Amino acid sequence: MSTLYSSFNASISGLNANATRLSAISDNIANSGTAGYRRLNTSFHSMVLSGSGQGSYMAGGVRATTTRMIGESGALSTTNNATDLAVNGRGFLPVTTEAALGGGGNVPLMMMTTGSFSPDAQGILRNETGMVLLGWPTGRDGSVGTPPRDSLGSLQPIQINRDRFVPEPTTEMRMRINLPATDTRAGSDGSARAMSLEYYSPVGSTERLGVSFEPDVPASGVSNTWTMQITNPNDGDTVIGEYTITFADSMPDAGRIVSVTQPAGAPGGAYDPDTGTLRIEVDGQEIDFDIGRPGSTDSLSQMASSFEPVEVNRNGAPIQSLIGVEVDANGMVRATYDSGLIRVIAQIPLVDVPNPNGLESLDNQAFRVSATSGPLFLWNAGDGPTGQIVGYALEGSGTDVAAELTSMIQTQRAYSSNAKVIQTVDEMLQETTNMKR
Repeated sequence: MSTLYSSFNASISGLNANATRLSAISDNIANSGTAGYRRLNTSFHSMVLSGSGQGSYMAGGVRATTTRMIGESGALSTTNNATDLAVNGRGFLPVTTEAALGGGGNVPLMMMTTGSFSPDAQGILRNETGMVLLGWPTGRDGSVGTPPRDSLGSLQPIQINRDRFVPEPTTEMRMRINLPATDTRAGSDGSARAMSLEYYSPVGSTERLGVSFEPDVPASGVSNTWTMQITNPNDGDTVIGEYTITFADSMPDAGRIVSVTQPAGAPGGAYDPDTGTLRIEVDGQEIDFDIGRPGSTDSLSQMASSFEPVEVNRNGAPIQSLIGVEVDANGMVRATYDSGLIRVIAQIPLVDVPNPNGLESLDNQAFRVSATSGPLFLWNAGDGPTGQIVGYALEGSGTDVAAELTSMIQTQRAYSSNAKVIQTVDEMLQETTNMKR
């Protein structure tokens, strides 16, 4: 009789196992349109009763376990939103919950393989379920330094309006001017040649520098020497740079710079003949002033009898407004401004763990590190084992509906077969009962 009862129990375990499999199938099919969904896989495992190999056989039955196939990626599809992000390969986007931002300190880390992110009223990138995208903010030079890779302390919400309005202060100016050689001859009136140059301050305002060239008029002959002064009109035309420039008057370098020196105690940085630049400081802002190298045709010149600005330009830009952001394959968040300036404002790393299938599954296609997943490590996208980040894209569901429907038919048949065994055992037990009457 115990053998019959073991058959009864084994079939009941078969019903439970196939019910578990059907639950997983229903979950997979229900999420066939969910971006970033990872399908559930059900495995069956036999159970053997101790001692069943001695004498009468005792049916042990079956148990079912489910595993979410987090390591299996879905297909990518393109979108029209620059901050729709997907990972093409291994790795996860670091995210946290909206509620966690108000707690202060380190935020709890969760991970997603894809997400449709957009800025909220504060400019923080989050998706429709409230998951907030995390990354490393950059400095003014666009670098993130050396953040820790095995901890979360340096991760912050990506906030794109942190630099909604940015200036690009001038750091370099280039000046190519022809000075009249006749002005340095004996008998010249010695009048200075002056001009005004624009530059951009650290707060985005347009400011001016005064530049004057005063010829050295000798008692006889030609001096070929000028005194260049750079002044700050905002400070009463204070001289912030003074240099003596001498030009050649014979071949092969006629009209080219021979030397640039400074009078004793003159303001301004020293002239570097290797680069043709000198450094000035105006209201705390340092600017490298390029006048050309000695003997070079690409420099200030002294020829003929005309004062002619050939080229005057500078880098930088006035205050600029943010018009959009994009994320490149390496996770760099690039902000584009209306002046055409593009700046890196943050970097999104990719999270990797030794066993992705061991991650704890959460709502909204999010995952969390667990004891079976192993510790996390933050990689630059595209480095190490990780894939690249794809903008304008979302990852589709990992469900194959056709395969799930096939599995559902198999599960139904297996369930019916187990039910038939239970019915048969019940009839056999009934026969045994009738034998006693």
